[in-house]
Amino acid sequence: MWQGPPEKEVCAVRAVSRRLHLWAWRMSVSLSLSLFSSPRLDLTKTSGRDAFPSAGPFSPLEVFPWLIINTIQLFTLLLWPINKQLFRKINCRLSYCVSSQLVMLLEWWSGTECVIHTDPQAYPKYGKENAIVVLNHKFEIDFLCGWSLAERFGVLGGSKVLAKKELAYVPIIGWMWYFTEMVFCTRKWEQDRKTVSKSLLRLRDYPEKYFFLIHCEGTRFTEKKHQISMQVAQAKGLPSLKYHLLPRTKGFAITVRSLRNVVSAVYDCTLNFRNNENPTLLGVLNGKKYHADLYVRRIPLEEVPEEEDECSAWLHKLYQEKDAFQEEYYRTGTFPETPMVPPRRPWTLINWLFWASLLLYPFFRFLTNMISSGSSLTLASFALVFFVASMGVRWMIGVTEIDKGSAYGNIDSKQKRSD
Repeated sequence: MWQGPPEKEVCAVRAVSRRLHLWAWRMSVSLSLSLFSSPRLDLTKTSGRDAFPSAGPFSPLEVFPWLIINTIQLFTLLLWPINKQLFRKINCRLSYCVSSQLVMLLEWWSGTECVIHTDPQAYPKYGKENAIVVLNHKFEIDFLCGWSLAERFGVLGGSKVLAKKELAYVPIIGWMWYFTEMVFCTRKWEQDRKTVSKSLLRLRDYPEKYFFLIHCEGTRFTEKKHQISMQVAQAKGLPSLKYHLLPRTKGFAITVRSLRNVVSAVYDCTLNFRNNENPTLLGVLNGKKYHADLYVRRIPLEEVPEEEDECSAWLHKLYQEKDAFQEEYYRTGTFPETPMVPPRRPWTLINWLFWASLLLYPFFRFLTNMISSGSSLTLASFALVFFVASMGVRWMIGVTEIDKGSAYGNIDSKQKRSD
């Protein structure tokens, strides 16, 4: 009858296991502390390039706190019939726990700088009022720059977007957006007319300040999409645009109509990057530093027409002005108005450090337990889970890539060939 391994071997295994546990604890603590001492995350200096490996802080492990937050959000549904405003305030802060980690990557990990060019008299109002933010849609990280703008002025948690419906099914981010009452559209007006309006009207009594971010072009700029868009502009007798696609006016018009007297202004935001930089989300994850310029014009909502046709004409004129601003930027390297740099707030970094400290030690301890167990099946199962999580992260990143964007223009081209 087998009596098990000798006592000496058992003691040796236990000793190794204890040392591995101690190593995991030290590793998790030193990793968290190194974030403060690293040039990459220095609170007073711009970030370095060589303090950490190029993989960045965004790993499959980072998915777990997001899933925890999604689970908490699920339970908050119990509050909706009892106290809707409390439900909103809680989910506003839970949403911040997720979205701020992405902003942390941009602001602290990659150290990307964003200079805001704006009217000094309008600047004090930013973050103290609800606003519709109209942002051009040319770069892979333009949405992240919009989030950074909201974070710098303290309204990231409550901010909303008008997003394509497919994003609602993206794990974690899409689920988070559902609980924070984001507005989704199919980009088919007959379907969106009622659903978008209904979603927007719900925001009239939202208890937190917010930016409502909208890309009126509907999809990211590419040369192919631009060619198709300008053919549509010519057919409709509209002026051509050089640096933008033709804006989709119906979504903007219904947003203005639904949020009038709740939103105080339209912030016309025109984004570009210095030295012809072409920023990507993978570049941000790898710690690459970019240099952004953002021209922000505050336009009181009273200046935006109420009638749909007049509002559409106003938006077309706005995009002609945006085109002129881009032309000036490419010619001079700067936007009009006074350059300002709102200070980075520490909360995005603190939030990331909290979740990292909470999960790193248990993760390393779990990992060392599996290694010390010596079970091939357990290790293979863990490797499979880690691989699937990695692929999930890569897939979510792929959603942002320009060459995997919408099929804008492709359908039109097929129809023209068939005609």
